[in-house]
Amino acid sequence: LQHHAAAMVEYMAQEEDWDRDLLLDPAWEKQQRKTFTAWCNSHLRKTGTQIENIDEDFRDGLKLMLLLEVISGERLPKPERGKMRVHKINNVNKALDFIASKGVKLVSIGAEEIVDGNAKMTLGMIWTIILRFAIQDISVEETSAKEGLLLWCQRKTAPYKNVNVQNFHISWKDGLAFNALIHRHRPELIDYEQLRKDDPVTNLNNAFEVAEKYLDIPKMLDAEDIVGTLRPDEKAIMTYVSCFYHAFSGAQKAETAANRICKVLAVNQENEHLMEDYEKLASDLLQWIERTIPWLESRSAQRTLQELQQQLEELRLYRRVHKPPRVQEKVQLEINFNTLQTKLRLSNRPAFMPSEGRMVADISAGWQRLEQAEKGYEEWLLNEIRRLERLDHLAEKFRQKASIHEGWTEGKESLLQQKDFEAASLSDIKALIRKHEAFESDLAAHQDRVEQIAAIAQELNELEYYDSPSVNARCQKICDQWDVLGSLTHSRREALEHTEKQLESIDELHLEYAKRAAPFNNWMESAMEDLQDMFIVHTIEEIQGLIAAHDQFKSTLPEADKEREAILGIQREAQRIGEQHGIKGAGSNPYTSVTPHIIGSKWERVQALVPKRDEALQEEQSKQESNERLRLQFASQANTVGPWIHTKMEEIGRISIELHGTLEDQLQQLQLYEQSIMDYRPNLELLEQQHQRIQEALVFDNRHTNYSMEHLRVGWQQLLTTSARTINELQNQILTRDAKGISQEQLQEFRASFNHFDKDHGGSLGPEEFKACLISLGYDVENDRQGDAEFQRIMSLVDPNGSGSVTFQAFLDFMSRETTDTDTADQVIASFRVLAGDKNYITAAELLRELPREQAEYCISRMAPYGGSDAGPGALDYTSFSTALYGESDL
Repeated sequence: LQHHAAAMVEYMAQEEDWDRDLLLDPAWEKQQRKTFTAWCNSHLRKTGTQIENIDEDFRDGLKLMLLLEVISGERLPKPERGKMRVHKINNVNKALDFIASKGVKLVSIGAEEIVDGNAKMTLGMIWTIILRFAIQDISVEETSAKEGLLLWCQRKTAPYKNVNVQNFHISWKDGLAFNALIHRHRPELIDYEQLRKDDPVTNLNNAFEVAEKYLDIPKMLDAEDIVGTLRPDEKAIMTYVSCFYHAFSGAQKAETAANRICKVLAVNQENEHLMEDYEKLASDLLQWIERTIPWLESRSAQRTLQELQQQLEELRLYRRVHKPPRVQEKVQLEINFNTLQTKLRLSNRPAFMPSEGRMVADISAGWQRLEQAEKGYEEWLLNEIRRLERLDHLAEKFRQKASIHEGWTEGKESLLQQKDFEAASLSDIKALIRKHEAFESDLAAHQDRVEQIAAIAQELNELEYYDSPSVNARCQKICDQWDVLGSLTHSRREALEHTEKQLESIDELHLEYAKRAAPFNNWMESAMEDLQDMFIVHTIEEIQGLIAAHDQFKSTLPEADKEREAILGIQREAQRIGEQHGIKGAGSNPYTSVTPHIIGSKWERVQALVPKRDEALQEEQSKQESNERLRLQFASQANTVGPWIHTKMEEIGRISIELHGTLEDQLQQLQLYEQSIMDYRPNLELLEQQHQRIQEALVFDNRHTNYSMEHLRVGWQQLLTTSARTINELQNQILTRDAKGISQEQLQEFRASFNHFDKDHGGSLGPEEFKACLISLGYDVENDRQGDAEFQRIMSLVDPNGSGSVTFQAFLDFMSRETTDTDTADQVIASFRVLAGDKNYITAAELLRELPREQAEYCISRMAPYGGSDAGPGALDYTSFSTALYGESDL
């Protein structure tokens, strides 16, 4: 017996972490004996049986078996009524076997010790029974038994001053903790403010008497024993406190119901905040888009290149400074919307429908209109720059040709109107005729210039040149004057031919000079005009063509010099003959005004213009070579960035559908990809700088690459959006998995099933693909009336908007709902009914008493008045409020 008792003491000290010396304390044993006896009697009194001496009354096993039947509600084997020792041992063994069947370890406690009246073994057995049937099933916030009971006491006594429950011994010596437990649940029974910490006996007796009188909890402790003991017995205190817990279990249910409502309301309030944030961000972004589009669609005509360059710089500033933050806002808005919808699905709430015109699709449509307006505005600016550049070139060319022509025609009308042939000699007449023929030849040579002037003016009109009226007026004046010259020329020829019949003598030499000098003179004028002609090119090939043409022109100069020498030789020969024969006036040529001096000066002018033309062409060639280098630099970078973006898009898509690793591994891999994408941004910025230099150089085409800056910008934005959206989808899957308790194996099975039927790897299933997937998972959705109805029901859950496709997130939400439990409107209604005391309505006072103030006021402000016939003052309808939380009615 001594051996068994010592083993029992050692076991209880190890199991309960109690002091071995205290276990052997007689005062501790006295407290246990009184408490355990009272606890047993509180259960046996229903049977009319009482325990007087706990050591003796349990020796035959009869009262022990009766006690176990009462507290467990189960029938034990029929006891043996004999008085012999063997009958008693058999009865006790039946009781001990029943205790062991409830999962209780009985170390060193045998039927013989109980039958022999071993006090410590008997007390240990009773304590084991109390632990199993009165304390073990206590559960508070995922803690149970002793820890759960201690946490329950701490929660209930936390608001009371001078109470700090940390254990089940000295924390209860002053009696305030017992009184606080009673006052918390039945405040009308105790005036807590009148209790004093320095009067523990009075406090303890007050709590014991009130508990016995009003709560039907028998007095199990003596105040003097508790106060007089250095550390009260922990078992006795726990036994007595457990009676309070069970007495107040109804209030515990109310607290649980209140916690459930608080949780539901907190989720609802958070979702409302997210909805408000979405509405504000969407409204701001749409307003910015609507403000920006009119600016991008404006097409006010500008007169100068400087004004258009300023507008182009404003567009670059918009792309560089103003647009990127808005791009980020758009991506964040889509992420917030997806996160909100996921939280609503996880909390079994209806999907969020933004205000009209603020859907994600509306924002995407507005953004697309913005992109189209931006693209159109840039194309218009570049076309306007080309047009004005072309117009300036044509206008200058028109003025140059017009000035040359006007200089040539100056005085020609007066010359043609002279009557000098009336008093001229025959030789003079012949000279006048030859001179007039030379003029006609010159006039015919200038016909091409007049046509060029008219063609340039017509082109300026078609291109809407801003100074077209003055150009038209000048062109019209030239054409009118040309018609007058033609008429006067014709009249003079008729007069000279009429007179020629009466006159003879022709100076062949002068005539030959005139015939050759006039075309040569015209050639020199055309050459000077061509050498001074402005040019505009955009490629190296074009400038090389001009250089080749100029080289070809230079190759004709030796032959032209020979012609010049021949013409001057004719004039010298005429002078030589005149001097030789003494002919007066032989030095002056009556047939032409083109003197040797004019030919010489114009030839010198041509010689001087040739190197200037060489220099201008070389400068333009250097410029085009620089432009070509810019094209090559941009093309090299673009041909690297473009495929890189395409590769990253494919890699992200592949990660989103493969099943390698956990969701966290995939999320980490995607985040690494996202970081690598952000690290790659300097390459795109370098490309933007190169693109800006190309535009500043007015380079509009690039045959070295198929990638334009606009395509790369769109690709980059799509890459950022796809990365962010894929990460968000994985985060939502993690939220769903954690909230619904889905295992990694289940999640991979769901993903594998989804991917198997997602034949095009588009990330969604059509109705037929989804039906095949459900059939493979065991759902009865075959092609009959019942199967079609079930399939339509499921489609309404996974595709509430009727888009005709099922995303993996919607599929995962459906499967998680099918395999896990979530809060429902019926559960919330049942919780409110507990708080309302089983009434069909609840009052504001009850809400404020049971819920935190913020959430209680939230309910009061949204609950409709209760209209039932049993309504009391201030009755609120919690049923309609609960169904509205889950979208089953309007809040």
